[in-house]
Amino acid sequence: MGNFLEIDGISKYFKLANARIQALENIRFEVTEGELICLIGSSGCGKTTLLRIIAGLEKQTSGQVLLDGQVVDTTGRERGMVFQEPRLFPWLTLEENVGFGIKGRVDKKILSGIVQELLEMVGLSDFSKARPNQLSGGMAQRASIARALAADPRILLLDEPFAALDTQTRSKLQMDFLKLWQSKPKTCIHVTHDIDEALILGQRILVMQPSPGRICEIFSIPFTYPRNPNAPNFIAMKKKLLNHFHS
Repeated sequence: MGNFLEIDGISKYFKLANARIQALENIRFEVTEGELICLIGSSGCGKTTLLRIIAGLEKQTSGQVLLDGQVVDTTGRERGMVFQEPRLFPWLTLEENVGFGIKGRVDKKILSGIVQELLEMVGLSDFSKARPNQLSGGMAQRASIARALAADPRILLLDEPFAALDTQTRSKLQMDFLKLWQSKPKTCIHVTHDIDEALILGQRILVMQPSPGRICEIFSIPFTYPRNPNAPNFIAMKKKLLNHFHS
């Protein structure tokens, strides 16, 4: 289980009017297969830009993304993306949405089996025929995670998937996601601006700072799951992170 995803010196510039703005500066880190890492940082530090580059949705100015030692510079089925908003197709049922990305690539019976298994995993078996407008925000986000998992990606990239939810729903989904990851380990890079969420989920936390976006610190989190936000070690680690977050 070596480092199979390598982010090697990623920098990114944007053109804004006549200016050249640096969004990311020399980002370097490696991820082990099956690892769950969290990227945190204040708004504007380039977390989403970095995630989109890893997904192949955006091009870096310099540096490279390597998977198993091979350069990846476009989208691919080995990387699944979960966005902040669910982005479900309103005209399709829940099961059609979940299976959309693999429809036509697998036999109909196999497709149905994959979709039903995923709906069960995310607790939505009873809503397979529902349309997106009949789902709560939390249910829709669960469905978007199931859809990303349908193609069985090796890496799951999550861009603040719980940020738009109320506190109670958010806490429940964090726990549900953790159970899902523990039952079916995948390499996950989870972007969040919420320190508690990062500490609840991450095996490692990468702290980013803005202007330009760069990694200022990497923390390994030694606590076992599930984690208690009121535990002294959790609170002490949160204080450490807050110092970097706002410095």
